[in-house]
Amino acid sequence: MTLASREAPYGSWKSPISAELIATQSLELSEVAVDGDDVYWLEARPGERGRRTIVRHTADGALSDILPGAGDTKGAYSARSLVYGHGGGAFAVSEGLVVFVNHALGGSHPDQRLYRVNPGRTPVPLTPDTGGRHRFGDLVIDRTRNRVLCVREDWRNLKEGQPRISLVAVDLDGQRQTVLTEGRDFYSSPSLSPNGRRLAWLAWDYPCMPWEGCELWVADVDEDGGLRNPRLVAGGTTESIFQPEWSPQGELYFVSDRNNWWNLYRLQGRSVVPVLERRAEFGLAQWGLGRSTYAFVSPRHVVCAFNEQGQWKMGRLDVVLGQFAELSTPYTDVRQVRAGYATAYFVGGGPEHPAAVVRLDMESGRPQVLKTSTRVPEELTRYISRCEPLHYPTTELGEAHAWYYPPTHPDFTAPAGEKPPLLIFNHAGPTSATSTRLDWVVQYFTSRGFAVVDVNYRGSTGYGREYRLSLYGNWGVMDVDDCANAALRLVQEGKVDAKRLAARGAGAAGYTPLSLLTFRDILRCGVFDSGISQLETLVEQAEKFEAHYLDQVLGPLPESKQLLQDRSPYFHIDNIKRSPVLFIHGRQDPSPVARQMEEMAKRLRANGVPVATLGLEGGGPGARTSADIQKALEGELAFYAKVMGLSLAEPVEPLALEPAPAEPARR
Repeated sequence: MTLASREAPYGSWKSPISAELIATQSLELSEVAVDGDDVYWLEARPGERGRRTIVRHTADGALSDILPGAGDTKGAYSARSLVYGHGGGAFAVSEGLVVFVNHALGGSHPDQRLYRVNPGRTPVPLTPDTGGRHRFGDLVIDRTRNRVLCVREDWRNLKEGQPRISLVAVDLDGQRQTVLTEGRDFYSSPSLSPNGRRLAWLAWDYPCMPWEGCELWVADVDEDGGLRNPRLVAGGTTESIFQPEWSPQGELYFVSDRNNWWNLYRLQGRSVVPVLERRAEFGLAQWGLGRSTYAFVSPRHVVCAFNEQGQWKMGRLDVVLGQFAELSTPYTDVRQVRAGYATAYFVGGGPEHPAAVVRLDMESGRPQVLKTSTRVPEELTRYISRCEPLHYPTTELGEAHAWYYPPTHPDFTAPAGEKPPLLIFNHAGPTSATSTRLDWVVQYFTSRGFAVVDVNYRGSTGYGREYRLSLYGNWGVMDVDDCANAALRLVQEGKVDAKRLAARGAGAAGYTPLSLLTFRDILRCGVFDSGISQLETLVEQAEKFEAHYLDQVLGPLPESKQLLQDRSPYFHIDNIKRSPVLFIHGRQDPSPVARQMEEMAKRLRANGVPVATLGLEGGGPGARTSADIQKALEGELAFYAKVMGLSLAEPVEPLALEPAPAEPARR
């Protein structure tokens, strides 16, 4: 408490971190590629309808867009792959030549054709227009044979209702496509050796997900570019492999969880030998293609990102001596690690740093930010809440993990004895993880006097294979228990108000908090933005990648139909007796999720439970304009104020609850 601090109840503090700032300032940065002294990345821009352009940073610091934009007479291009529904590996670069997957915005179909482009030129299509029925991803340029290698998803000839998957080669000077290998349900991670004579890749089949079990294959590449002598070198249904990568000398490295942790291994002759063994994760769940956690910065040195207890760090490994040293950086969330000579590039963020494209000099250890996703005004740094690790016991004699953010404001303090309200966040899982990088939505609430807990429930990544797979068969139970026990642990420690606990979630991340509100009786209220309430809907809407995911985390249909209904809040919404609910939805959202939310709202109102609804102009959470993002955040704050009796320091449009709840005492 400073001399200038004023006393005001939690939740009523005036904050300069506005919803407008959050809605208009953030870019999404992803997919890094290095080409000599130049570095490229993808940049999704809300102000351009979410268009994803490829940005080039040259050695002299100049930035330029590679793709013609929305206002360009040559037309708008957006680099985005739709393979497996999650995409990834949407572009590749070699000697100034860029090849990318185009995702047309506002067209009659998503395009998804491959194009080649040199900086300053007009993109030239490499593949024919199939109306979006050919999708490409995980691009690798093979300069020796003047072609691009990639995963192809073919929707023209469906196999049991699902597209056919192949590894293919596409000529850079024409439209010829050659199938290299096919017959498996999934392929990913094509990696060409430095001399171009060997190709490595991953493959797996239903019902496995890649973080459960997949296979690493290697084949010789003949003079005509075909594959010869393919052989399985690692993996299976009980071993997850991640990111095959060739060293400059042509040795094959990869990440495996054969010892419970995603650690680094090398293929030596026909034997797999460990390069570094550590109780940490050097890989991650392959939800998208083209992901990378390590890269060679010299013939014998690797820079790598690794996750210990839910927090990412960076290290340098001498693969000859086996010596490993942690690198001191401010980044606790690291993705897309790439390298030039003695230089690492990645997308990194930390508790005080939003996501940014970073260049790390391996000799000096100094990071340089090339592009940040959002500006952090100096005056706002005083309002940032720093996360604290929370490890706590939970059901089945287990332990769960979370990050706790205390209320933080330099100019306000709460009355003596008052405890703050708590907002329970969780990731979009079930196999995913929370991030410790600066999240302005978290800070929006903590700077107003809310506490936040962001839960890595069992099933999350970052804590080993056993923890990751422990949710299998238990989704809707263990995750709900772990969120509940995180809140109760903070209550027990005297950090939050037991009578003002709230849960929130959007999309797939809405299932666990909605289940918490439906099947446990600890919450004061809940906020759900297009949240999943009926699990069979996930099965019906699943892309090829997730078509059998519920078979693992719950059970296959039709045998498990009753279990899916038992775990679906939609069928048990009458369990909510008194806790008010805010449903946020897009007016243009045609999905069954929107209809289910409307039906739940009607049933709750009929039962006398106060409900508010907030309709936005766009679709679901991933299809929002800046105005919708701002409206949703301010509407959520207004809802908490109404339910918890908070006197807000700034005007927001009030929400009507029907039926009207008993007015709580104002704070």
